[in-house]
Amino acid sequence: MTAEKDNKVYTIDQSQMATYQTAGFDIRDDEGNLIEYGANKAVPYSDYVKLLKENEELKKQISSEEEKEPEEEVAKTARKKAGQ
Repeated sequence: MTAEKDNKVYTIDQSQMATYQTAGFDIRDDEGNLIEYGANKAVPYSDYVKLLKENEELKKQISSEEEKEPEEEVAKTARKKAGQ
């Protein structure tokens, strides 16, 4: 596993994990998947994940609304006044 912070990446074992995490290093497994965020982060990881999910849902809502709008605009511009 690795401990990462800024531009530093250290290869560590299980016994060193708590020490590096307390020092603010993110801990990743050998495949690069995040195991634990380092301590003293500005935003707790659980809050970050919750906001990420909410952000994705809002982006989906926006994209679905944008797909509907062009159809309505086409209908509005296709109208002509009488006599034209």
